[in-house]
Amino acid sequence: MQKILIVGATSAIAEATARRFAQQGAKLYLLARNQERMEGLARDLKIRGAASISHAVFDANNFDTHEAVLKRVIEDMGGLDMVLIAHGTLGDQKACERDFRLALQELNTNAISVMSLLTHLANFFEAQRSGSIAVISSVAGDRGRQSNYVYGTAKGAVSIFLQGLRNRLHKSGVNVLTIKPGFVDTPMTASFKKGPLWASADTIAEGIVKSVSKRRNEVYLPGWWAGIMMVIKSIPEGIFRKLSL
Repeated sequence: MQKILIVGATSAIAEATARRFAQQGAKLYLLARNQERMEGLARDLKIRGAASISHAVFDANNFDTHEAVLKRVIEDMGGLDMVLIAHGTLGDQKACERDFRLALQELNTNAISVMSLLTHLANFFEAQRSGSIAVISSVAGDRGRQSNYVYGTAKGAVSIFLQGLRNRLHKSGVNVLTIKPGFVDTPMTASFKKGPLWASADTIAEGIVKSVSKRRNEVYLPGWWAGIMMVIKSIPEGIFRKLSL
């Protein structure tokens, strides 16, 4: 029976992934901002087969609470085998360009809070000499684009942080998975026009669970994004800066 912590548990991808872990009989601990939504999710996960479910309200941007919250989670669960970090926001790029305070808020939520949590979790898993860390980054972090470079900066920083963490923790038997979804149809992207490259949260969740079980290092979801991003990253800067991307 796996003991799994999910941070940002009420995001669409996290919910879909939690349902799959529940069907495997996992013991789950949910952290998110919305108590009511967590309670509803907890009831659903119990019906789906979770061994047990605990949850707590959590503000990822309150960095000073991270260590104490994680300590309580580990004590309440009697240990920890895996964590999925799935919280984040998709800010208004134009607004961030006008006001750096908004940009800083996005960077704190999507990057710095993740790094803070990972620092505490890495120390725990390293001492335990086992465990799995999975973090949702994004294809947006692979190359800066004018349409979302604040968000992309945060995700790119997370991906680089995870590369170093993976290198550090490998000798301790701890797996670190970087998850890079492409376009995902969720409430966060409700206002976006959808096309053939868009995937459902459940499709992403399926890929996450498979990648965790295979102890992969990095995964693009759906898989075709690996090829797309290879092409995008290969475009010379002189050409790329002229594109409306």
